[in-house]
Amino acid sequence: MGDPAGIGPEVIVKAYRRLLDLGRPIVVGDADVLAAATTVCDSDLSIRRVEAVADATFDHDAIPVLDLDNVGTLARGEVREEYGAASLGYVERAIELAQAGEIDGLTTAPINKQATKLAGSTHAGHTGMLADRTDTDEYAMMLIESDLRVTHVSTHVPLREACELVTTESVHSTIRLTAEALSNLGIDRPTVGVAGLNPHASDGGLLGDAEATEIEPAVERARGEGIDAVGPESPDTVYVRAARGEFDCVVSMYHDQGHIPIKMLGFSSGEAVSGVNVTIGLPIVRTSVDHGTAFDIAGTGVASERSLLDAFGVAVDMARARTAE
Repeated sequence: MGDPAGIGPEVIVKAYRRLLDLGRPIVVGDADVLAAATTVCDSDLSIRRVEAVADATFDHDAIPVLDLDNVGTLARGEVREEYGAASLGYVERAIELAQAGEIDGLTTAPINKQATKLAGSTHAGHTGMLADRTDTDEYAMMLIESDLRVTHVSTHVPLREACELVTTESVHSTIRLTAEALSNLGIDRPTVGVAGLNPHASDGGLLGDAEATEIEPAVERARGEGIDAVGPESPDTVYVRAARGEFDCVVSMYHDQGHIPIKMLGFSSGEAVSGVNVTIGLPIVRTSVDHGTAFDIAGTGVASERSLLDAFGVAVDMARARTAE
């Protein structure tokens, strides 16, 4: 359900009936918070508490909720330790359900990193926690928006540290995970574009050497393994080329390099309306909305549900692909 004080409960309510056209959604969250969201969204949906996933029914009248009942007073738009602990609890329970095979995958609504830190989390977001809980060493973030997909060698670290994390091993790992994820998404013989770290991919060594010393060897190793990897390419044009269909995904060297083109496509009039975040490399399926808790509009009922619909659809596609393997 995400942070109770954010827009997660509202977008779930607004999306629910259309989610049923894609799969069988059950919410891990707080039933009272979701009930309050139905009022905000002027929805006639009711909330059906269930004790176990097997007890859920899927119809257009009621949202099945595995109710953790871990929220006291609801104050929308506020950063609170209680809400951080609650949102962590939802994710932890969902991971347990996925590992036990009771659910086929999870799609997460946004959490607030300040709140989860107050609650004791040492992770910067969902991704690190998911990797830790599933004992996953190699993983990466993939963002999907329209015809553009990007993955990241590093995400939530300071820029200086991000540059140091560009190594042959880390770049090669991300290329390999990217190719595997694209195949799981049904893309046959995917082509992976690899961005350089420096402007113009160092312009032949004039603007740095990370391309020659770290990125090129990683690309060559991937190609030797049969992956159609291309690069390092100039970061200021590779995303345009990918959006036009030249590459199925771009491996980005750090957070903003990959996020900026995605956000440019996914934001409209200042509102995040679409986009999907996928954690690749995990033993379970996990997707997420590509926006934050939006505390400034929480409780108004105006938040867009499109990103949740997209994220749930990708999770369903990935789960079906795994079942078919």
